[in-house]
Amino acid sequence: MLADRVLVQEIDWLETEMLDMQRQWRGLESTTPFLRWDDVGDEAARAGFKHVVFGHFSGEPGAPDALAARKALLLFAALDRQPDAVLLVRDTDKHSVRRKGLEQARADNTWPFEVIISVAEPKRECWVLVGFDAREGEEEALEKLERRLSFHPVRDAHRLTASEHGAKNDAKRALKELIREDPKRERERECLRDTPLETLRQRGERVGLTQFLSEISERLVPVMGGSRRGAK
Repeated sequence: MLADRVLVQEIDWLETEMLDMQRQWRGLESTTPFLRWDDVGDEAARAGFKHVVFGHFSGEPGAPDALAARKALLLFAALDRQPDAVLLVRDTDKHSVRRKGLEQARADNTWPFEVIISVAEPKRECWVLVGFDAREGEEEALEKLERRLSFHPVRDAHRLTASEHGAKNDAKRALKELIREDPKRERERECLRDTPLETLRQRGERVGLTQFLSEISERLVPVMGGSRRGAK
């Protein structure tokens, strides 16, 4: 959704109604929406990559996710119809150097597609939180959460670093306290779908969102072709 928003904003000929005719988000199979990280190892073994994916990255040991990302990129490179771009999407969780691992894999080869890195720091819920603006009836929950945390959960979402579910500084817990009844996650989607992109860029610097939006702008927009809005 975020990538699509940037594409529509920055490509002069592209409109939201045209997206499904211009791009497809998919996994290894056209019928799957994405490739799960948990499935990468098995898929690589089936493809015969078991003995060719190990080793260092430019002489350095691989950081967390470097090996898995290398396997994933090899799988996409081996497709008969290669994608135009691959997005590597992760939370940092407890691995603060996970971004480095993805960057190592991206730099490891001259891939036949653009590689875009998306790392939510520390969790994807922090991205939702920086897009949260309290509506009528939500102000009290926001004030109560701020008092409990002793910091503002939107402006300082990067401080929600707990890895234990339900801990005081757990991003999942904070989001649940703000958005109490959201079984279909529609309110969550609104935070990323309706909040202006410039606001997300300004608030998202310390949770990895700003970097992701920049990667889309710099790496995916050119793949789609055409001139960028406002460009001569």
